[in-house]
Amino acid sequence: MPLVRISLREGKSASYRTAISEAIHSAMTETINVPADDRFQTFTEHPSGGLVYDKKYLGIERSDDIVIIQITLNTGRTLDQKRALYRALAEKLAKAPGLRAQDLLVSLVEVPKENWSFGNGEMSYMK
Repeated sequence: MPLVRISLREGKSASYRTAISEAIHSAMTETINVPADDRFQTFTEHPSGGLVYDKKYLGIERSDDIVIIQITLNTGRTLDQKRALYRALAEKLAKAPGLRAQDLLVSLVEVPKENWSFGNGEMSYMK
């Protein structure tokens, strides 16, 4: 926990994806109490036309460099923790790989602990 899905336009380098991965994980460990050894991420790259988004929704000017991050995690984070996570993500991703804050969309999906199995066909967080 958590499971992070990252969607972006195809054609970015491996170092760009690595910088995103590192920034996301660092932000989560610092703000929402994710253990350092708890990293599960998937990257999906989309061709032109395969990533649909409104370029001006809520008055935010987005570019084709948009990165959409969906984080599935256990319920229970406070509003302050979530705000801190969003700020940390924007700041860290601005530093590396240089993502504009306007091009970052984050969605949290909270689930109960019984909804996780990390292997062995077992409910990982419930006895």
